[in-house]
Amino acid sequence: MKHISIDPITRLEGHGKIEIYLNNEGEVENAYFQVPELRGFEKFCEGRPVEELPSIVTKICGVCPGCHHMASGKAVDGVFGVEPPPTAKKLRELFYMAHFVHSHIAHFYALAAPDFVVGPTANPAERNILGVIGKVGLQIGSEVIKQRRIAQEIQALIGGHQTHVVMNTPGGVKKGITPEQRDDIIKKAEGFVEFAKFSIQLFKDVVLGNKEYVELILHGPYSLTLHSMGLVDEQNKVNFYDGKVRVVDTIGKELYKYAPGQYLDFVEERVEPWTYLKFPYLKKIGWKGFTDGQESGVYQATPLSRLNAADGMATPIAQQEYDFMYKTLGGKPVHATLAMHWARLIELIYAAEHCLELALDPEITGKELRAPLGKIVGEGIGIVEAQRGTLTHHYWTDDRGLVRKVNLIVGTTNNHAAICMSIKKAAQGLIKKGSEITEGTLNMIEMAFRAYDPCFSCATHSLPGQMKMVLNIRDIEGNIIDSFSRK
Repeated sequence: MKHISIDPITRLEGHGKIEIYLNNEGEVENAYFQVPELRGFEKFCEGRPVEELPSIVTKICGVCPGCHHMASGKAVDGVFGVEPPPTAKKLRELFYMAHFVHSHIAHFYALAAPDFVVGPTANPAERNILGVIGKVGLQIGSEVIKQRRIAQEIQALIGGHQTHVVMNTPGGVKKGITPEQRDDIIKKAEGFVEFAKFSIQLFKDVVLGNKEYVELILHGPYSLTLHSMGLVDEQNKVNFYDGKVRVVDTIGKELYKYAPGQYLDFVEERVEPWTYLKFPYLKKIGWKGFTDGQESGVYQATPLSRLNAADGMATPIAQQEYDFMYKTLGGKPVHATLAMHWARLIELIYAAEHCLELALDPEITGKELRAPLGKIVGEGIGIVEAQRGTLTHHYWTDDRGLVRKVNLIVGTTNNHAAICMSIKKAAQGLIKKGSEITEGTLNMIEMAFRAYDPCFSCATHSLPGQMKMVLNIRDIEGNIIDSFSRK
């Protein structure tokens, strides 16, 4: 049995590796996606005053700190039994839209575009952000950097820092913005909208304008038929900050729609001995293994899943692009993994448009920033949509507000089983008997996980004591001759 290892995998946040095993015929027998790192935030948040957690959890990851800050802020509100006033909620959401803009720009241009603009089998020395700039020109490359910088300036203004965010406090936010600052944000948000429109047009020109890429998206080894999860508002439109979690099945029919406080009735987690990352699944269906189809308990929570789970977008230009994508791809739901990149750009437009809407809202410069605190309830749950999937923070405290227990289901964690399945399917589709396995082939296998924009720094929270790691020693034929485990 031949063994191929992709270690480390590239263009992601965190660490991971792919192990591929070929049988004697040269076909892929199995493929494993392993996360060898541990973060452990669930455990070392215990014993801390709960109001400190929104600032602590931003250290989980440098890419999605705002997501954890927002979910944590909502969970802390729940612990204190308070609802922030309208201005505070809108300021949180304004910050969050800028956070989505900067993250989605980063993923498309730095992590995804090298595979499409430069080419999936191009020289790896050129298959990077510099290669993208070489293809699209310095002016566009400068605009990418500029728009991300501007998004981070808005985050720093509202959040206190673009990465180590400190804005949320129990029942609201620590400070507001002035009318002059609001006017500056309006101009910047108008620029976001124009750049988002440009980005999706670039996708249409470069990706949809290339028949080979369209064939790869629609008929390549990149599809899984799974249920879709996403946060929606009262009209079932996509919402990143607030609403209910909606799950639709493989044909687009609503399975569940639940409030954040009900998530444990619908989502359960399991562990496997070969990875530190847990596997959530739909509790009412049950774990049926790494299989897709209507009977599977596995779901996806990605930009594409959010669009599949919703009835539309809440802003006009994003809605137009939403309609165009589904019309082009043959209707809802779409199960093509690489279409996640397209969905991400539609979300970029929504985030830019909604950022502008919030900045234009007269209430955004209001003075009521925090609700008075009541008696500690002792339990709080906050759910938002992170760029990489539905993010849940669940805190339990004592009557003094000291944390007793923390449960995190991170965006990437939701997609762990689907990522494993996507990698195996891609490997089986790309590696055939007698075929040459090139660096380009391995990169195209990596494209299967890259579409999810995974963040493994965020996602690994199980402690070694909760699951054992197994070391298998194989002979030259791939047979296990000895095995050791750390319990």
